[in-house]
Amino acid sequence: MAGLMPGAAWAQAESREGLYLQNQILQLRQEMELMRRAGPVAPQVVAPSRGGVPAGGGELVAQLLERVAALEDEVRRQRGLAEQAEFRNRTLQQQVEKLQGDVEYRFNQIESRGAAGAAPAGRAGGGQQGALNPSTPSAPAAPPAPAGQPAAPTPRTPEVALREGQTALERRDYAAAEAAAREVLAARAPTRAQDAGILLGDSLIGKRDYQNAALAYDEAYRRAKTSGRAPEAMVGLANAFNGFGAKREACQTLDDLRSQFPRVPASLAERVAGARQRAGCR
Repeated sequence: MAGLMPGAAWAQAESREGLYLQNQILQLRQEMELMRRAGPVAPQVVAPSRGGVPAGGGELVAQLLERVAALEDEVRRQRGLAEQAEFRNRTLQQQVEKLQGDVEYRFNQIESRGAAGAAPAGRAGGGQQGALNPSTPSAPAAPPAPAGQPAAPTPRTPEVALREGQTALERRDYAAAEAAAREVLAARAPTRAQDAGILLGDSLIGKRDYQNAALAYDEAYRRAKTSGRAPEAMVGLANAFNGFGAKREACQTLDDLRSQFPRVPASLAERVAGARQRAGCR
């Protein structure tokens, strides 16, 4: 609420200035009315004008009218400023009230949760102590699990994660296959890291994320360059290169595969031939 005081003080100051201007306007109007009733003003009683020539009664009235009009414009401007300040004050007050309500609501929620968690623990501890030995204090029991909170799921082994990820890949659930592969890689299982890398590349190929798939296949190949699945990683790398238009790199990868692994299984040989045909290799 302290932030609202400058705006309120400004609005009050502007209101006082507006009242002062209104009083001046009323005073000028009274003077004009007196002048109309008194008739024309004699030249000798009128103050000389700026040019040294005495001003007539008509000129004095015109000056007074101009002054009244200027004061009225100033009053309207001051009223507009006062209304703007009042609107800002109301807006700030509403924001502060809403913020206070939100803070009180969240604080009450925290207190209610703490009381709900402490009451069951106190009742359980008192019942056990009375049942075992009413006269002998018992050892403090372990705090119970919060009510309504599900138990933490048992983590999957890398083998189970890879098997379920491969099943997801076969039904084209590429998101689930990618999650399983990353789970195995995060577990840092060295014997399954290459399998997880190839599964990750296959799932990213299915999502048409060819550049990240190329990184996954390349990492899988580098983990074990002489393993039985290294040729499979190289075929996947070539397909990923071809996927984002790097046909030259795809053909170079397939040539390296042929020189490093001259004999590959028949199923993989068909995949190599299909990759060479898609990339337009010689």
